Amino acid sequence: MDLFLIGIGTGNPDHVTGEALRALRDAQLILIPRKGPDKADLADLRHLILDRAGVTGKVAEFDLPVRDPSLPYLDRVNRWHDEIAAIWADTIGNAGATGPVALLVWGDPGLYDSTLRIAARLDPAPTVRVIPGVTAMQALTSAHAIPFNTLGGAVMVTTGRRLRDHGWPDGADTVIVMLDGECSFQHLDRPDLHIWWGGFLGMAEQVLDSGPLAEATPRIIATRAEARARHGWIMDTYLLRPQGAR
Repeated sequence: MDLFLIGIGTGNPDHVTGEALRALRDAQLILIPRKGPDKADLADLRHLILDRAGVTGKVAEFDLPVRDPSLPYLDRVNRWHDEIAAIWADTIGNAGATGPVALLVWGDPGLYDSTLRIAARLDPAPTVRVIPGVTAMQALTSAHAIPFNTLGGAVMVTTGRRLRDHGWPDGADTVIVMLDGECSFQHLDRPDLHIWWGGFLGMAEQVLDSGPLAEATPRIIATRAEARARHGWIMDTYLLRPQGAR
């Protein structure tokens, strides 16, 4: 079986590439995850992309399982991936798909996304084709009109969990943080840092803020909380570097 993992960017249908559109049109079956009623617009956005692409293949929705919070983090995630792979297999089998199956992946399938790891659990193993997508990092730096890196400087892409546990990474001139639901930047004791933050990047709901970390922190926390309460979810990321660094 061919499995297409298609990066669809950060929520803006215009971020979907021509290559991605061709793959969607070639797919016999397209799987769309549901994350509960509070996040129904995530599935709706995927359907909008399919409508705009003129996709005629069959669409099958499935409910994502819930992680077991009683387990250690890595055990919890691995168990969750096992469960998702089993749901994929059942959904594909029930649909009777024999041709290419596609999954629309938020952002890019290779960056802080586990779709490839889940696909590796399928038996028999599919032939996987990855179609790259616009990342949150690209959308963030574009929205703020800033460069990704300083001249000759190193960039570290990490998670909020690691930033909280280990602080500023050694040797990094720029730090980009993904998957941070706790605004971990507020724990950094670095008065020299500047932050560029964005939520719902590339979407009509996009919210941005930037400034010296100490000044921007309360604004970002309040804006994030209000946006999350209004929509029921939020995807956001941020970039940190010393003020004045070029």
